[in-house]
Amino acid sequence: MGNISRREFLAVAAVLGAEAAWGGSFSTPSKISWRERRDLFPEGVASGDPDSNSVLLWTRRAPQPKPAQELIVEVALDQTFQRVIATQRVSISAEADWTCRVLVGGLKPAQVYWYRFTDPEGSGSRLGRTITAPADDDSRPVHFAFVSCQNANLGAQNAYRRMIFEDEHASEQDRLSFVLHLGDFIYELVWYPEDRATYYDRKVREIVRYPQGEKIQDFHIPVTVDDYRAVYRSYLHDPDLQDARARWPFVPMWDNHEYSWQGWQALQVFDGKTRPAQTRKVAANQAFFEYQPARMVKSGGPSSEEFNPPKVKDAPVTVFDEHGLGQEANNLAAINSLKGYRSLRCGRNVELIITDERSYRSEDPGSKFDDADFFNKDYSQFVPEEVLEIIDGGRDYNGGKPPNTIPFGDQQVPNIRKADPAQTLLGAEQKAWFLERLRNSKTTWKIWGSTTSTLDMRADPQNLPPGMVASAWPGAGYASFGGGDVSTAYQERGEIYDFIQKHAITGFATVAGDRHSFWAGLSAKSLPPKPFEPVGVAFVVGSISAPGMVESMEHHLPKDAPLRALFLGQGPGDNRPQPAINMLVRHGVRSCLEYARSGDVHKSRQLSNRDLSPHLSFVDMGGHGYSVVHAAADRLETEFICLPRPIVRQDQPDGGPILYRVRHAARLWRKHERPNLEQKVIEGNPAFSI
Repeated sequence: MGNISRREFLAVAAVLGAEAAWGGSFSTPSKISWRERRDLFPEGVASGDPDSNSVLLWTRRAPQPKPAQELIVEVALDQTFQRVIATQRVSISAEADWTCRVLVGGLKPAQVYWYRFTDPEGSGSRLGRTITAPADDDSRPVHFAFVSCQNANLGAQNAYRRMIFEDEHASEQDRLSFVLHLGDFIYELVWYPEDRATYYDRKVREIVRYPQGEKIQDFHIPVTVDDYRAVYRSYLHDPDLQDARARWPFVPMWDNHEYSWQGWQALQVFDGKTRPAQTRKVAANQAFFEYQPARMVKSGGPSSEEFNPPKVKDAPVTVFDEHGLGQEANNLAAINSLKGYRSLRCGRNVELIITDERSYRSEDPGSKFDDADFFNKDYSQFVPEEVLEIIDGGRDYNGGKPPNTIPFGDQQVPNIRKADPAQTLLGAEQKAWFLERLRNSKTTWKIWGSTTSTLDMRADPQNLPPGMVASAWPGAGYASFGGGDVSTAYQERGEIYDFIQKHAITGFATVAGDRHSFWAGLSAKSLPPKPFEPVGVAFVVGSISAPGMVESMEHHLPKDAPLRALFLGQGPGDNRPQPAINMLVRHGVRSCLEYARSGDVHKSRQLSNRDLSPHLSFVDMGGHGYSVVHAAADRLETEFICLPRPIVRQDQPDGGPILYRVRHAARLWRKHERPNLEQKVIEGNPAFSI
């Protein structure tokens, strides 16, 4: 935020919908009679979106047994609050579900602060710890974690306990400055134990009962703002998540589950049918705003206490602009009720550019086709890569010359997308902002916080031996695993990477979530047999606790499936299936079949298809845990910390054992040079992932 006057700071706080507190130059002992009562502050405390001289603080004072109308927030340089630099009275009310957001300014860069809240009776929250960002000209390395996809209904948040343990034992200069949460902080799909007792090998946990809610199949979804608030409160009762929010500032961005599983804009999709849900989109945004301290701007105008949601109704959305944005007034009001995309500066070395890939995206282009159009039962996991490219590109495919039909085996499927615009996940306005942030950034590393993965996931079924399955592969070459993220928004991703190449932007890195898996690789517009020209490095983090593809296949893939060896390989000496899908994506079908024959990983890698995935260094489709980034003036390192499947909570201080720790490093490349990743396995043996 830079150096601004106190008056300007108050205006910023109002725009962010936060109360304002100003840090003084001198510290004094606390004069507040505080006694910790965590039962009255059951969701804990949090801080968010730090810059070099300010940070947002948060808590919720429960209204039972007696509501409080105001709190006192204190900020100190020490845990004992003998060096308090800011004290401010702040209001709370039922309109904001008794939550409190305070922007504290006048702070020093790269400084650890402690904070707490106290009600008029002297009952206090737990202590919180936060950290401001380095000054813009500070060249010190930046360390942060990135995470995604925590499902408290189905798993434990052991990754946070491990993260806290390692940070407490790290040297001061190596400690984390913040945690970037890339979405699915909550899962709005909730199973009640009486409807479903288990999910795979996991016991369904009783976490919340929606005050209203709607039941679809065997799960429940939120309908009102009170429903969304209820699921946030239930998640924040998790001790490991709450401890993490109390230790570091979080930088949060929503993905899909903060609103609706297959939702886009202000629409929901269930059972293949799209329905208007503007009231629910506004409710989701309001609950996010109330429970996640972040520098997001609401449309309800300046207010330090309330979200002031726009009045909307659930109206059909039938008219879309040339970028696929629904023009119905309630749709626009709902998606603009809270603007989430933003950038944060962390010293000289890092600018974090965070995007919203759900609110402005166009309709999934594949939804226009019948499921049977591109389905072959022998290859049910795959879709030909060229099919997805044609569907994605619409009228822009092949330089504006899309085909009339799409080949699929011996069929020619009418190309009903040929007159439609290319798919967008960012939307026109956000994409223009994103490109300008990239071009104008002065930092060493321009880090894209993308809620969905940018790295291609493909396989080479064209190399299967004849007769292994009944029919021939219906594609012209490589296979994809389906759409839904940046990696299959080929046209838009290509536009972004062309822009980076044209403007000779160096230090471009992407950190992403959503896939429930660990990935490391290079950012490239296309892969062989097309030109392969990387413009950056990219990483995807495994889920905190949500189930992944390997777990799903263990329970759904038939043991007699002809292609089972490609996904769950079992060598002669194995007593259980192995995650061969990692090897499939990294090396190809020949490597997987060799492993099933010999059980020799090294021999299997020697049969790698080098053209399949020159962009990838690491893939683990079953990994859970978190990632840590170390960004210095000449080098960026990303470390994957993978933990066992989080079926039960680990009570020990370290959060339980580590399966592996792998580090990928990139030296800063010059203009027109190609980026490169170096890999080092620190501990463990992720044999199928490398």
